[in-house]
Amino acid sequence: MQELNHAQIAQRLDQLTELSVALGSSHNTELLLERILLVAKGMTHADGGTLYRPSEDRRSLSFALSINDTLGIHLGGSSGKQANIPNVPLFDESGAQNLASVAAYAANVGKSVNIEDVYQAEGFNFQGMRNFDAQFNYHSQSFLTVPMRDHEGELLGVLQLINAKDPASGSIVAFTPTDQRFIEALAAQAAVALTNQLLILQLEKLLEALVNLINIGIDEKSPYTGRHCQFVPELTMMLAEAVHETADGPMADFRMTDADRKELWFAGLLHDCGKITTPVHVVDKSTKLQTIFDRIHMVDTRFEVLLRDAEIRALKAQLAGADRAASEAALQEELARLRADRDFIRSANVGGEGMKPEDQERVRQIAQYRWTNPDGEDAPFLNDNELANLTIRFGTLNDEERKIINNHIVVTVRMLESLPWPKHLQRVAEFAGGHHERMDGKGYPKGLTREQMSVPARAMAIADIFEALTAHDRPYKKAKSLSESLHILGNFKLNGHIDPDLFDIFIRKKVYMQFATKNLNPEQIDAVDEAKIPGYVP
Repeated sequence: MQELNHAQIAQRLDQLTELSVALGSSHNTELLLERILLVAKGMTHADGGTLYRPSEDRRSLSFALSINDTLGIHLGGSSGKQANIPNVPLFDESGAQNLASVAAYAANVGKSVNIEDVYQAEGFNFQGMRNFDAQFNYHSQSFLTVPMRDHEGELLGVLQLINAKDPASGSIVAFTPTDQRFIEALAAQAAVALTNQLLILQLEKLLEALVNLINIGIDEKSPYTGRHCQFVPELTMMLAEAVHETADGPMADFRMTDADRKELWFAGLLHDCGKITTPVHVVDKSTKLQTIFDRIHMVDTRFEVLLRDAEIRALKAQLAGADRAASEAALQEELARLRADRDFIRSANVGGEGMKPEDQERVRQIAQYRWTNPDGEDAPFLNDNELANLTIRFGTLNDEERKIINNHIVVTVRMLESLPWPKHLQRVAEFAGGHHERMDGKGYPKGLTREQMSVPARAMAIADIFEALTAHDRPYKKAKSLSESLHILGNFKLNGHIDPDLFDIFIRKKVYMQFATKNLNPEQIDAVDEAKIPGYVP
């Protein structure tokens, strides 16, 4: 092949420029590699080419892409077909560099290899190539092999072209020195693009690892919250995908890119990261009297004192001459009342959906009992803190503890807003910080309304509630069945708590069943009559 004229050189420079632009905008490594190989083939009129990448252990080269026009071969890249070809070792069994293979030589030495005719060349082992030619009735002749290295000299790949063709005659010719210089320039550009992609991937992996690090810390602190931090993003993505696939109705215009999905996934993983600052005894408060331990045992001890004192009074009265039968009957009546009160206080200590006013009043009446404490002092049976906790109407948290719990979202937002998020993750704080907002503006921390919230943030709010309702590992409540959870969620739609359109998709697209089948205990998955779900019209 004759050396290029000025017009042809100018054309190749234009190709390099166009490739530089394309490489800078590509986010798919496989397609990027394919673009590199195709441009290299076209630039040199090569019949075929192969692109190798270092294996994970960096001891061999793997076939990332292989194309041959004459044989109609296209493996890797956009073809969707994997190149099931053995790797090329970079070292032998003794650890010495493999210099017999052209690709391994270029990779190890860092120099290009330009061979005019492989059947006449010496110094390399071309047995594999000869086997290939025999198998496919092909004739390999000219080879150009160029290593791709980053700015630190780290091997990123090897580009190998085969059988340069003369554009005029179509005959196989050698790759010219000009061909080699252009492919080396192309390889250098490709290395920069690959390095940038690798750096981006490494940063994203580092970010995800840091996110998981936070969740590991939360999980070690509270296993219940750790599970929640894994399931909420999973359910959020299920609902978001269902909305993405909806072609009609008020959500028909919502669409997500891969970047949007990654952003929402990160937000889901971090939605409760502020709980790392929440005291364990509040996060895992399983009963109303629990702090570092469940104080119900202290109350039980006081009942034992009252029961003992009642028996002592009865015995003293009998010794003083009181009627034995009447005294014994009165004692048994008092003991029965105290034991009933003790059992009631034990049940009141367990949180529920709603404590009746009459039960709250009964706790107040019991609190007025008097007992003799270990110091021999007359004292109220329940102190103010115990009384306040035992009369909690919903759940196990008192007002102060609920404020502490609610503050986790304030801390979450503050933590996430303090980070210098890259452009494609700018909305992580907004998505994660909205899962306790309500559509009617009565939520927290900012009191946002539906119109002020993005669709992903509204989706996460539904996922957070549903996961909490169905969770079977919470110390303060029993897991609810599927039908119970959907009934509660339906009422949340009716009272302006959750987004009505997203709730409709959650039911209509069976997102709840997709999540339940994968993550709920079998006994929780009962029959669901969607027609009976409040606020839903089948």
